[in-house]
Amino acid sequence: MSHKRIPKRKIVFAGGGAAAVVAAAILLPQANASQTGSDPSPAPAPKTLSALSAGDLATRIAERLGPAFAGAYYDKDKQQVTVNVVGEDDDLRAEVAKAGAVVRSVKNSTAQLKSAALTLQRQATIPGTAWAVDPKTNQIQVTADRTVTGDKWDRIESTVQSLGADTARIKKSAGEFKTVAAGGDAIFGGGARCSLGFNVIDGNGAPGFLTAGHCGVAAAEWSDAAGGAPVGTVQQATFPGDGDFAFVSYDDATTEAPSTVDTGDGQTVEITGAAEATVGQAVIRMGSTTGLNDGSVTGLDATVNYAEGTVTGLIQTDVCAEPGDSGGPLFTADGSAIGLTSGGSGDCTVGGETFFQPVTTALAAAGAQIGDGTIGDGGGDGGVAGNDGGAVGNDGGAVGNDGGAVGNDGGAVGNDGGAVGNDGGAVGNDGGAVGNDGGAVGNDGGAVGNDGGAVGNDGGAVGNDAGEGAVGYGDSGAVENG
Repeated sequence: MSHKRIPKRKIVFAGGGAAAVVAAAILLPQANASQTGSDPSPAPAPKTLSALSAGDLATRIAERLGPAFAGAYYDKDKQQVTVNVVGEDDDLRAEVAKAGAVVRSVKNSTAQLKSAALTLQRQATIPGTAWAVDPKTNQIQVTADRTVTGDKWDRIESTVQSLGADTARIKKSAGEFKTVAAGGDAIFGGGARCSLGFNVIDGNGAPGFLTAGHCGVAAAEWSDAAGGAPVGTVQQATFPGDGDFAFVSYDDATTEAPSTVDTGDGQTVEITGAAEATVGQAVIRMGSTTGLNDGSVTGLDATVNYAEGTVTGLIQTDVCAEPGDSGGPLFTADGSAIGLTSGGSGDCTVGGETFFQPVTTALAAAGAQIGDGTIGDGGGDGGVAGNDGGAVGNDGGAVGNDGGAVGNDGGAVGNDGGAVGNDGGAVGNDGGAVGNDGGAVGNDGGAVGNDGGAVGNDGGAVGNDAGEGAVGYGDSGAVENG
């Protein structure tokens, strides 16, 4: 397990901390020497990239490769992106190498992995299970928590076995998958306590914030003190279903809501924009219970079967979390917003799996922006790949430069089943679509309580503990401004 607790004062210097990702070998087209004895041209060296630039590069390569693209992941130590390629087209592989990525030949296509995930959904949607695409193994990683026993375990195990050892694998978790509930000192509503994730600005320029969706369906109004007057009202909430996020508008339109994360002891991290997660990327989570902890992204397009229902499209990490951390921010050391704490298993002593709502999807659903509104740093070294990659990156550094769109044609990335971007068009080009059916935020109109009080069947509690439901950490400094 690569997670660890970071002393709060060292946040600005925290960049990695997780174990190195094993880099794949560069697979080059085989060619015999010509009759003249000349050697074939050597492949260009992979580019040195930040995690965000690596994601941008993989996005452009995915557009070019189409069905041959089978995911990508980032090596933090070498600062390189590896792209999985299916098929025997040497020209495509050469083009990927020319664009600056490490090329890796794999067996399972995106379509095959998506089909495997659908089989799991149909045959093994069991509370306490989760699965996500792992591009490093080119498989679906399935996890079952300690509650999955007897016939339930037999069903999930046999389903995984039916998919084949090359397509899916299963492991047991010592913990229990649940929304991270209880404790916390951030925002309060309806007897529940939750965390403010990131402050944002909506499409009309009014201030608001993002938090976990299981908080948003637990109460319509939120305050910054237990029993205090409300400071914000839920405008949209999704949980369970296609995500776990809520947008809350500040009741006072003059509220100053800077895009910063309060890390305690007078320290803050400025959030400059939102970014898509990349497998292998180093990330940091802030929580009121456990403080600062870091780790790596381990899977994308994750499906988690909580007791309250199934949630799809999440980010999977090995960052630890405990009760009280729900809704808190997941971000990078250089100030990119990545996710909102949804839930998981384990704790910060033994570790575990933790799942996060992608911030980009939540922003698109709310028609909001964070920081300066950019996504990624595609205009930086990611843009260079566009210049060298020919057809691979025709729009150069367009990803991130248009202020809110994941990419001009970037919907194709989602076809990889989650390796770079969750569902492709998940951050819609018009800024308002979650990526399903236009404005499919919550599938039933974005109502604050899509299921009425059904999410907390025992007293409105999201976490099944009657009144101690969706509890977690938020940007407490920003809450005070409200």
